[in-house]
Amino acid sequence: MPQKRHRHGRSMKSGRIKNWPKEERPRERLLAEGADKLTEAELLAIILRVGQGTFKEGMLGQNASDFARTLLKDFHGLRGLDRAHIQDLLKVPGLGPAKVAQIKAAFELGKKVCARKLTATAFESSQAIADHFRPRFTGKRQEMVAAVFLNGQNQRLGEKDITEGTPTQATVYVRRVIEEALHLSAAAMVLVHNHPSGNPEPSAGDDETTRNLLKACKLLQLILLDHVIVGESEHYSYADSDRLQELENE
Repeated sequence: MPQKRHRHGRSMKSGRIKNWPKEERPRERLLAEGADKLTEAELLAIILRVGQGTFKEGMLGQNASDFARTLLKDFHGLRGLDRAHIQDLLKVPGLGPAKVAQIKAAFELGKKVCARKLTATAFESSQAIADHFRPRFTGKRQEMVAAVFLNGQNQRLGEKDITEGTPTQATVYVRRVIEEALHLSAAAMVLVHNHPSGNPEPSAGDDETTRNLLKACKLLQLILLDHVIVGESEHYSYADSDRLQELENE
């Protein structure tokens, strides 16, 4: 049987991976060449073969690399696999609780590595805020709202998850946001939330939330610096778009 080739020119052999030449085995390649040289399927294959999970090479006529490619295809890539519910993964023949836990843990570790601690200089742009929160929002099927609280020098005092909603909306309780700000003796804040659809354009409900929070902040001499909506690869900033001023003047 002729061997298939993948984009790096290496052969993709069928059969058990331990019978492959060492230079073509995913784990050995990672150790010799670095993780960045491997494809998504090869990286996933390493996770599937490590630990005490139920997947065994030869199950369903697939080795770990074949199985990894099947998973990525069935769940529409890494993003789909990350978003998949645990119970849906457990229904896949060849995946047991241990393997599902390993896959989910790997995704979460990646998000934590990408997440950056906010510093005073990190607030110089809405892009920095979006970059900080995007790893936390990645893979979420529902809208999540968070607030960042700052002192008079725009230095971060803390951040708080405010609410979690549905795929299309999340109810923001202005009173809760204000209570958190007062608890931290904050002088200013930034509201941040995601759009699971990937499109960061604000909705009428987003405008209403921003307007109500602006009014509450004004009464208590707090400053709403921005409301940032995080999409898949882009973001929307009420401050950058001058929408904050428009809503304040309505």
